Amino acid sequence: MSDAAPAKVNLFLHLRGLRADGYHLLESLAVFPGVGDVIEAEDGPGLSLSLDGPFGWDLPAGGDNLVLRAAEMLAQACAIARPRAALRLTKNLPVASGIGGGSSDAAAALRVLARRWGVSVPEGLAERLGADVPVCLAAPRATLMAGVGEQLTPGPAMPDFWMVLVNPLRSVETRAVFRATVEKDHPPGPAAPGQGFRDFPSLVDWLRAQRNDLEPAARHLCPEIGEVVAALGDAPLARMSGSGATCFALHQTAEAALAHADRIRAQAPGWWVTAAPVA
Repeated sequence: MSDAAPAKVNLFLHLRGLRADGYHLLESLAVFPGVGDVIEAEDGPGLSLSLDGPFGWDLPAGGDNLVLRAAEMLAQACAIARPRAALRLTKNLPVASGIGGGSSDAAAALRVLARRWGVSVPEGLAERLGADVPVCLAAPRATLMAGVGEQLTPGPAMPDFWMVLVNPLRSVETRAVFRATVEKDHPPGPAAPGQGFRDFPSLVDWLRAQRNDLEPAARHLCPEIGEVVAALGDAPLARMSGSGATCFALHQTAEAALAHADRIRAQAPGWWVTAAPVA
């Protein structure tokens, strides 16, 4: 059995205050382009994890890996005394890059193991694994996030479009970005129209009125983010995703996105660059 673990891209991310326990409140719109990691599960004597793919060497394969933690927590929650699965993670996404790679990997592991073991993922389990795991469990549909990431509602209707993703191959620690963000309570952005967006220009116009409140602090910690956004700047919309350092540009057509990705690869051959559809 296998399951896709697509990248999670925050088209905007607003900080809306702090909970009493210190967790940041947010509002965001997450989409899942057609690029990501892959989780496979085969027979095994117990629970194990192997890694491959271009970024597999960046991760531990032991108990600290979120995939194994997800498997162990699912088995415990579902009272599976002797869980068995040989898991393989093909890591195609950069690590610690602001596109939810680890969370999406954990969510894919939950989905594939729930099918394999004939169980359902218990309510609240994804949230215990991490703030982004619940929305990744709902992939690939576009989803509005609120609270600390656990309050999920379907995103507005949107046309199909394409996205260019670029990472300067610099890891950015999420906690450091949140700590460096001084203002914790920003105003909300404009709500989406009830009928959604019938065309790409109206979607882009709405997104231009939104923000990523973590981007200034992330740029300070990782100046290459500014270089990436500048390289993406001739697109209809360019912005950082999550806590960085991956940034994205939106395009209406595959031709425009693929051509833009080719230009950036030629300009910065040391960066990770890909183009993918968002349906």
